Amino acid sequence: MTNLAPRVARRAMMGLAGGLTAALALTACGANSDPQGEADSDAPEGSVVVGSADFPESQIIAEIYAGALNAEGVEATTKPNIGSREIYYQAIEDGSIDLIPEYSGNLLLLADPAATAASAEEIMDALPDALEAKSPDANLGVLEPSDAEDKDAVVVTAATAEEYDLESIADLTPYCSEFTMGAPSTYLERPQGLKGLIKNYDCEPTVEAINDGGGELTLKALLDDTVQMADIYTTTPSIEDNDLVVLEDPKNNFIAQQVLPLVNLDTVGDDAREILNRVSDELTTEDLLSLNREVSGEAKRDPAEAAADWLEEHDLAG
Repeated sequence: MTNLAPRVARRAMMGLAGGLTAALALTACGANSDPQGEADSDAPEGSVVVGSADFPESQIIAEIYAGALNAEGVEATTKPNIGSREIYYQAIEDGSIDLIPEYSGNLLLLADPAATAASAEEIMDALPDALEAKSPDANLGVLEPSDAEDKDAVVVTAATAEEYDLESIADLTPYCSEFTMGAPSTYLERPQGLKGLIKNYDCEPTVEAINDGGGELTLKALLDDTVQMADIYTTTPSIEDNDLVVLEDPKNNFIAQQVLPLVNLDTVGDDAREILNRVSDELTTEDLLSLNREVSGEAKRDPAEAAADWLEEHDLAG
């Protein structure tokens, strides 16, 4: 295979000087560089399949990607609800999908569980080699990261925080053996999951597997005290709606998690990459909060409808 994937992502962080189009400017990490590099891609400009994970935010972003591509004449379809990261990564490796929304830190830890990068720039620097090492037979790469970030977090109710005087995960240490944590089954094995809590905070709760991406089932278990702590994404509206407390993470168990496209560089061509980079230029954490509320809140909007409105608001609807 070619070495295009490492070259693409590595150049994304090298701060190439001058003469680059604004559409390809890397802003999320505070650099001006071209994530595509200088060479044109040989990838065909055909139809692409945009996958998503099994939670609403991923579905929304996938619809945004597909909508932006279709608006500019790049035919795209979506394949939603594929499953967890471990499952959808196999799908992009085997060519079942061509691209998928990802989170930079968690993607790095999937590719290299021993990675020590924590900041946004460190993670983007480490990703090319990690993806190449994990998937030498698949030409995978990441495009421009957005300002939007969504992390795993350890969340408790306000009552629990008050009763045990909890402000950070470190404050949990004396009580972890007494607590049950609601989290996906994959939390048991992920470096930033239970293993990270044990390593960084000497915290080993019992884990109750709830595979809804920190959604309604996890919330119900937390509110009725079936679990005393939960893994919930930071852009989940139910945190604010239910006065939940996100515990601080002073030891950075949960590293930077910028939203960005993971792509098959053999099938996602230059035009598509430029369009996806324009999406990343616009997408913010506040957008994720708002979109999640529309889809997962009382309105229960269809992800494609919410995505279409976002594209209109950001002049990306064609």
